[in-house]
Amino acid sequence: MTDDKGGRAAPEDGGSYLPASIEAAWGLRERPTKGPRPGLSQDRIVAAAVELASAEGLAAVSMGRVAKELGASTMSLYRYVSAKQELYVLMQEAATGAPPELFAPGVPWREGLERWARAMREVYLRNLWLLRIPVSGPPATPHAVAWWEKALLAMDGTGLDEGAKISVTLLVAGFVKSDALMAAELADAVAASGAAPEEAMLQYSRTLRRLVDPAAYPQVARVIDSGVLDHADGPDDEFRFGLARILDGVAALVEGRAS
Repeated sequence: MTDDKGGRAAPEDGGSYLPASIEAAWGLRERPTKGPRPGLSQDRIVAAAVELASAEGLAAVSMGRVAKELGASTMSLYRYVSAKQELYVLMQEAATGAPPELFAPGVPWREGLERWARAMREVYLRNLWLLRIPVSGPPATPHAVAWWEKALLAMDGTGLDEGAKISVTLLVAGFVKSDALMAAELADAVAASGAAPEEAMLQYSRTLRRLVDPAAYPQVARVIDSGVLDHADGPDDEFRFGLARILDGVAALVEGRAS
C-alpha cells in the first residue's frame, strides 16, 4: 500500500511510514514492469546526476537536464525516480558510499572518532556539491546508517549512554560539514581573486590595517599587529585544531561519566 506521495503508507499495526526516497535507497520499491526505456535504470539516472553535479554543481541538476544527458525523455525518468528530492537522496547515497574500515577493535575512542571525521571530510571535499543538498531528515539510507554505525562503534566502551553517543556523533558530523563548507567557500573566493592563497591572505591583512582604527577595535588591531593574518594556515590545520577541541570536550564528558 502506498500513500499519495509515493511512499509506503504506515501499516495498520502502527509501523512507521517510509518516504519514497528511503524505499528507493533500500531497494524496497518495485521496479517498473511496463514500457521502461531499454537500458534506463535508477543506477544510470543517479550516476548521470552525480556526474552532472560534479561538473557543474548541484544547481545544474534537474530531471530534464539529467534526461537530456541520458538521451531520454523527462517523463521516462519518473518511472525510476519519483521527484528531484528523491534524486538528491539517491545522489547523496551514491556519492557518500560505504564507510571505510576505519579501525579494529581496541582502537582508542578518540582515534576512532578522528579517523571517522577525516574520512567523512574527504567525502565532502571530493564531492563539494553534497554540501548544498538540503537536509530532508535524519540519516536513514543504507550508507548513512553504516556511517552512523561506525561512529557509535568508535565510542563503544566509553561508558557514554546511547543518547550521549548520538549527540557526539551529530556534533562531530556538524563540525565536519561546516568546516568543509567554509574551506570550499574560501577556496572559491581565493580562486575568484586570481591570487595565490598566501598572497590573498596578505592582501586581506593589508586591507584591515588601512580600515581598522585601533581605538575603536583594539582587539582586532592586536591580531593584525601580531602578524598572524599575514600568512595562511592550511585548511587541514584549522580542521585539526577544531576537531581536537571538540574531542577534548568529549574526553571531559567520558571522564566525568567514568568518575
